[in-house]
Amino acid sequence: MTPTAPTPGAGGSVSTARAVADGAVDGTAASGDTAPTISGSGDAGRHEEPRRSARETLRGAATRSWRRARPVLAVVSPIGWCLLAAVLVCGIAGLLLHVTELNVIALALLIPLLIAAVFVLGRTSYEITLDLQSHRVVVGTRAVGRVEVRNPTDRAILPSRIELAVGAARAQFLVPRLGAGAGHEELFAVPTRRRAVLVVGPVRSVRDDPLSLMRRQVTWAKAQELYVHPRTVRLDEAASGYLRDLEGTPSSDLSSSDIAFHALRDYTPGDDRRHVHWRTTARTGKLMVRQFEETRRAHVVVALADRLGDFADEDEFELAVSAAASVSVQTLLEEKELTAVTTGARQRTRTRRLLLDDYTVVEPHRGRRTLRDLGQKCADIAPSASAVVLVVGSLTTPTELNQAANRFPPGVLPIAVRCESGAEVRRSTLGGLEMVTLGRLESLPMAMRTVGR
Repeated sequence: MTPTAPTPGAGGSVSTARAVADGAVDGTAASGDTAPTISGSGDAGRHEEPRRSARETLRGAATRSWRRARPVLAVVSPIGWCLLAAVLVCGIAGLLLHVTELNVIALALLIPLLIAAVFVLGRTSYEITLDLQSHRVVVGTRAVGRVEVRNPTDRAILPSRIELAVGAARAQFLVPRLGAGAGHEELFAVPTRRRAVLVVGPVRSVRDDPLSLMRRQVTWAKAQELYVHPRTVRLDEAASGYLRDLEGTPSSDLSSSDIAFHALRDYTPGDDRRHVHWRTTARTGKLMVRQFEETRRAHVVVALADRLGDFADEDEFELAVSAAASVSVQTLLEEKELTAVTTGARQRTRTRRLLLDDYTVVEPHRGRRTLRDLGQKCADIAPSASAVVLVVGSLTTPTELNQAANRFPPGVLPIAVRCESGAEVRRSTLGGLEMVTLGRLESLPMAMRTVGR
């Protein structure tokens, strides 16, 4: 039997039903020859974009709400949160199980939380100033400062507690009742036992309850940095004599503009006419000019070996840092050119303060870089150096010292300062390397007097 085609009205209904079942029709099919409209990806994108925008709006609202609620939630201490959780558990269990005793326990636990809230409620206005007498001190001296608290309001402020953070420690000061416009000052001293960059501050006012269930703190003064410089000693004229011995010594380079006369030579185009030697010119009948020998300006490189394995203990490393800093400072005081380096860094030498700031942050490393690498670094950074002072620890071997000295620029005066806690001052030579052993920082001038003698 031959199937008959459906009528136009029936065909439209069948097509529409099939299209709806497939999820692809947008609108209703018309009768006759009109085909159904098929939806595309544009409509899906238009539906997806509002949903994405709604998600971003909700996410932004949640983030803003958390930022506002976080300071409030931070007021409650971990002990307070545990107590609040116990109140909720006992209260809900008492209501569900109809156990009066649990409700009584919940109420009893809630009372301390309410009392703690009374202690931290309220607003306090302070003007607090943190003032350090000096932002740079030497190891072993105290850093002195003060905290000034003033009441800028026209009403009295109840007694409170001020906390001052110093590194990982905290100092507390009790501030008495302050009348309108009144002030209170507290002095403090920070002991310095080791090189460090200490962060002093911030200053916070603290309000809490006796049980430490809640704690509210407000920051009033920002933190400041305190540099604890290494100890240094002044080298006397005899101890720094090797610097003056290097100044003005001749080099192998010839020049036409220096102060040390070397020889006469024929004039060549481009020579300065001021250097023509007229007597010899008249005698020989041809232009002769003076040739000079370049003189050397003292350029000292202070290289501190900062590999942890080169030192017996922490005190020995501190001795090495102080020795390197002392030689560097003396070089700056005598207005000689200075290059100060460690295995992984180069210290700033524009001013004494910057130099000591950089020595303050030097720490021993556990890397694979050797003393030989430090010697090569000296040669690369200062190829025209006249002296290299290499400061090492007691565990450095003679082989390592020789390898480092062989990397120094040619013609340099190599000096090694070997730091060994408690050792007597002694001088020795290792090939072309002059080595002095140092046991105490105070002995450094005595040790350096033997250099170059």
